[in-house]
Amino acid sequence: MAKYKIAIIGFGKIAQDQHAPAIQASPNFELVAISNGAGSPPPAGLPSFQTYPEMLQKVADLDAVAICTPPGPRRVIAADCLVAGKNVLLEKPPAGSVAEVTDIAHRAQAAKKVAFATYHAQHNAAVKKAADALSGKQVKTLAVTWKEDVRHWHPGQDWILQAGGFGIFDPGINALSILTRIAPEPIFIDGAELFFPANREAPIAANLKFSTGLRPDEQLVGALDWRQTGEQTWEIDIETTDGLKLKLSKGGAHLEINGQPPFDGPPDEYLDIYREFATLLDTSQSKVEASPYQLVADAFMLGKRTQVEAFDW
Repeated sequence: MAKYKIAIIGFGKIAQDQHAPAIQASPNFELVAISNGAGSPPPAGLPSFQTYPEMLQKVADLDAVAICTPPGPRRVIAADCLVAGKNVLLEKPPAGSVAEVTDIAHRAQAAKKVAFATYHAQHNAAVKKAADALSGKQVKTLAVTWKEDVRHWHPGQDWILQAGGFGIFDPGINALSILTRIAPEPIFIDGAELFFPANREAPIAANLKFSTGLRPDEQLVGALDWRQTGEQTWEIDIETTDGLKLKLSKGGAHLEINGQPPFDGPPDEYLDIYREFATLLDTSQSKVEASPYQLVADAFMLGKRTQVEAFDW
């Protein structure tokens, strides 16, 4: 079977570190072009275009695009690509707002093309095992601890701390996407405190209170912080009403359940994304999940704003 021809729009750190290697390792895709303006150069020998409209016009037989720009312009880019007859894959967060994600889904349906909103943390094998272990159970306690160093992961990227850049929820959506994948019942934002640096427009940390709305004694909380140095912490601890204790760590790659031997999944989140994208293309099915993003939006809607010290790179 011939490989799907795919191009990347936006060749920043995530595209360079994850998307391009995953595509090149995939038996289902061929990376044929990059659109990145004046940004980082593409892999050797790969055509590069200043604008994506130029790429769409000049690259023949292009089947799909992976949109890896900042989230703000993604709806417009996706709309243009769908009109041009291309299938679209969206890096997380999938667009500038929840309403825009819904619009992309509707446009893909109208164009009879595939749209795939990806959340890479959901593609850990350990996350899938955790979902199976929690199926049919009721969550009693939940503690999300997602703390990392923004200077390491997003060096000098001012846009991410501007309005619309999502701040701590850019990585925090990884934790929320895991929750929406593994939780045996819907989880909602019940309250939040968002910590904004005095000189920035997006939060650098957040404390979250979750709720299922089903049990008055549940204790469901989250702590997200972009100011942690040294060892990074990406953990989710869950206890169910029947005594099952489950811990996901290392961003969802490491799973411990009730003292059993731990499970470590392979480092293939993005390979699995492209495996699933190929299946969606084969079956002409879209997958545009907005629930992790809705939790982000609800945290902003319900959150108390607290100002903290200024942040500089």
